[in-house]
Amino acid sequence: MKIGTPLEVEAGENRVAMTPDSARQLQKLGYDCVIQSGAGAKAGFSDADYAAADVEVVEGAEALWSTADIIAKVRIPQEEELDRLTSDKTLITFFNPGGNEAGLEKAKASGANVIAMEMVPRISRAQKMDALSSMANIAGYRAVIEAGNNFGRFFTGQVTAAGKVPPAKVLVVGAGVAGLAAIGTSTSLGAITYAFDVRPEVAEQVESMGAEFVYLDFEEEQQDGAATGGYASVQSEEFRNAQLAKFRELAPEVDIVITTALIPNRPAPKLWTEDMIAAMKPGSVIVDLAAERGGNAEGTVADEKVVTENGVTIIGYTDFPSRMATQSSTLYATNIRHMMADLTPEKDGQINHNMEDDVIRGATVTHQGEITFPPPPPKVAAIAAKPKVVEPELTPEEKRAAEVAAFKAQTKQQVTLLVVGAALILGVGLVAPASFMQHFIVFVLSVFVGFQVIWNVSHSLHTPLMAVTNAISSIIILGALLQIGSGGGFLVVLLAAISVFFAGINIFGGFLVTRRMLAMFQKS
Repeated sequence: MKIGTPLEVEAGENRVAMTPDSARQLQKLGYDCVIQSGAGAKAGFSDADYAAADVEVVEGAEALWSTADIIAKVRIPQEEELDRLTSDKTLITFFNPGGNEAGLEKAKASGANVIAMEMVPRISRAQKMDALSSMANIAGYRAVIEAGNNFGRFFTGQVTAAGKVPPAKVLVVGAGVAGLAAIGTSTSLGAITYAFDVRPEVAEQVESMGAEFVYLDFEEEQQDGAATGGYASVQSEEFRNAQLAKFRELAPEVDIVITTALIPNRPAPKLWTEDMIAAMKPGSVIVDLAAERGGNAEGTVADEKVVTENGVTIIGYTDFPSRMATQSSTLYATNIRHMMADLTPEKDGQINHNMEDDVIRGATVTHQGEITFPPPPPKVAAIAAKPKVVEPELTPEEKRAAEVAAFKAQTKQQVTLLVVGAALILGVGLVAPASFMQHFIVFVLSVFVGFQVIWNVSHSLHTPLMAVTNAISSIIILGALLQIGSGGGFLVVLLAAISVFFAGINIFGGFLVTRRMLAMFQKS
């Protein structure tokens, strides 16, 4: 079978669904590759590059669509492209099945199988073909770059001879893939970054990237991300009101707002209202990554940059990945290639459209003349961190009572151990000679001290810190030397000498390991 990629007809689209490298990998699956002349030019891939990768280059869209059995493209197919579908073809592309009923009907009428790349379920096995995440990662990065291009100051704080420049304050609304990419880029540029998301489980991810998570003074049972495929879900009206109140509080302080909030198959929720925009400082920037679905900010115009009366710039571009066409095409083509690998388990160049497979079934929107959207929930739950269990706040009296109870329990345990130890020593002392008791007492005290020293060291410190073991070994050597000088007989001297030998190995070996670890961090 032949897999082909046409030139994108959407105005301003620079990406391509097949690169020379991905074509070589598709050929290993048994496919012949075809591409329309000029399809990769805007992404930096010439016809000669494809020819060198044994890809057949054809002239015109008609020749491409009639030649290929499988068509891989980027943008939602337009009417004239859907008219070229036949029952023996498979189309792999972004399709927007939730808002493209006419396209679904046309695809159904053609009998073609259509795989929508945005419908790939967010489960572990499907991460390699998650095109939404690939493109969102680029969009989040590019959003910060575009914001910086329209912002009149540094992101990071500056102290110069001419004066002090404060760091920019950036708020990222929505901490999905795009939001986390924007957070990472913003913090790396030195801005003070805040982030908000309706899913409490992402707070730890946000804070690990150096941003501050914005919490609401509002209690509502949050839906687990696994139950919604890893996406945000619709919240209650009370939660929305608390959310907007928090944004109104932040609006006068922040310089840049990047909104990424989307709910699958729904219009983008309005989160940044006109009064918030009016409260922002002149020169502030809003980058609305949800502009294609109507935008999170009021006043967003898709594919345009708008400057409000109070000097706030609202950027509603919908082609952020296309503005980095080479990188985007490479990632998207890799997603396509992994999808084809799942569709070709035998690597024989023949599609096996297995509707029992979670990934293939989830992404298929039309199959053999039937509309199969929406898909059933995947059998495997999406990856999502469990929300932290919030412990109930204790009153001072309850805290004091808990501390007293813990102290009593610890004291009781220690007294019990002391009584048992004293009884053991007394019992041994009644039957053992005095010379033995001298060494036995040293042994018992060594075990007690060693246990207390080791047990009270944090587990995370045992491996990296050699100093603790060196200190313990030094105590062992000191005790052994005392035993050697005690004149307790040949056996005592022999055992003490062996203790000195092994403890010395531990000390010197510890120093060598520590020195080697330090050398790994030294600059050459």
